[in-house]
Amino acid sequence: MYKVFINEKLIIVSNEVQKSEISDTYLLKDVDFEWLIGKLNAGKLDKAILYHDKGEELLEVLYSRLPLVEAAGGLVKNDRHETLFIFRNGKWDLPKGKTEKGENMEETAIREVEEETGVKGLTISDFLMQTYHIFKRNGEYRLKLTHWYEMKTSYDGELFPQIDEDIMKVEWKSETEATVALQNSYENIKLLF
Repeated sequence: MYKVFINEKLIIVSNEVQKSEISDTYLLKDVDFEWLIGKLNAGKLDKAILYHDKGEELLEVLYSRLPLVEAAGGLVKNDRHETLFIFRNGKWDLPKGKTEKGENMEETAIREVEEETGVKGLTISDFLMQTYHIFKRNGEYRLKLTHWYEMKTSYDGELFPQIDEDIMKVEWKSETEATVALQNSYENIKLLF
């Protein structure tokens, strides 16, 4: 099973369906994504389940239906155990971005955190998880697969929001402040915490 978000709405991609969920279930290989996303965005569906009978083929079929964009990012902690957040499009988020040709995911994650925040001296301590969300670019829906890494840094310098990426603020947040920020964040970011 995979959780895919479109804004705050959930799409579950699975090879199992409970009897109580039949009314929200559509065949992955046949679903019209424009129609489905329209219903979700209009509030006519709370969630949707996209069913495919072979679990090992779920991602392959999903990737064949929506163009895939791979990205990587970081859940960054400093020596004070604060978490690095960015503020973009009216929401608190974590730094992440699209992979460039020739990069592996870890290189992408470090580069994107540096570019979006100005933080240096990053080290990856662990792979956390992958998240999925659907977004629209140039009139076409796309699936973004983001690889998330736990990172550490001793950086104590100035933070620089990447304005050309619409990042308005970069801030270190205590555990309490992070909890508050997550109330105005994306569902896939909440999954990381």
